[in-house]
Amino acid sequence: MEESVCRIEVESKTRSREELLTVSERIIADSGTESLFTHIDFEPLPSKSAVAEIIVKSRDLLFPGYFSREKVDPSNFRYYLGQKASELYDLLADQITRHIRHECLRHDLPCQHCEEQGQRQALTFLESVPELRRILNTDVQAAFNGDPAAKSQDEIIFSYPGLYAIMVYRIAHRLFHLSVPLLPRMLTEQAHSETGIDIHPGAHIQERFVIDHGTGVVIGETSEIGKNVRIYQGVTLGALSLPRDSAPRLRGRKRHPSIEDAVIIYAGATILGGETVIGARSVIGGNVWLTDSVPPDSKVLLKPPELIYK
Repeated sequence: MEESVCRIEVESKTRSREELLTVSERIIADSGTESLFTHIDFEPLPSKSAVAEIIVKSRDLLFPGYFSREKVDPSNFRYYLGQKASELYDLLADQITRHIRHECLRHDLPCQHCEEQGQRQALTFLESVPELRRILNTDVQAAFNGDPAAKSQDEIIFSYPGLYAIMVYRIAHRLFHLSVPLLPRMLTEQAHSETGIDIHPGAHIQERFVIDHGTGVVIGETSEIGKNVRIYQGVTLGALSLPRDSAPRLRGRKRHPSIEDAVIIYAGATILGGETVIGARSVIGGNVWLTDSVPPDSKVLLKPPELIYK
């Protein structure tokens, strides 16, 4: 009896494998359809795993010693940073080259000298590390100064998702302004998936920026944020609803708000529109919805709702 059951199962598996061959042929044939998005080429694609590694290696340079897997002390400090800079250069040059080549082949562009560009832009990014480190130090200090729950700056560097998202944004923003295609967006989406904080690499954010808690924060591509701004979880700096088929016409135009210096925006606030300006030192209360500008030194609050106790 058992032998008979086993034979039936083996025959069933054989038939399924034969059907799989037919199904696979249909999938292969369909993959040649021009309307589908495929990338079947000899050139390697950009790598999502490499994007995560770029963040890790950049963080090693931006916060030396904090996240290293080996001990860093005064005797090996120079060697350690030199090695990390070399590793990041090689990884960045390769990935930037892949991104440029992908765009070149996808859109049939004239020769972009991909490898030369990749090497040059990777070097230019590394030249900016001291400035990135300086501005991130202001972000750390602003987070510490404004959060009585923080016991030290180390706690913020190690564990605050807002700082992590800001760090990745600042890396991506630098690459965005080097005109590296695709990679900056992949970097910020990596941070988005880890923190729930969505910052477009094209946004302009000045120093001493703080995202407190952070989950659900959205900052659009053409947002402009001044110095010493603090925002809380669930804040959206977004665009107004677009008319149908208008995206190509509006691409590159300012669609997101401007936030001037020393503004505080509390949880759940939504601020929309490219002409909307929140004046310096203003406070925007929780769950406020704004599509109009606010002058400096304003407070915009919702009336307390009527609570019903039963």
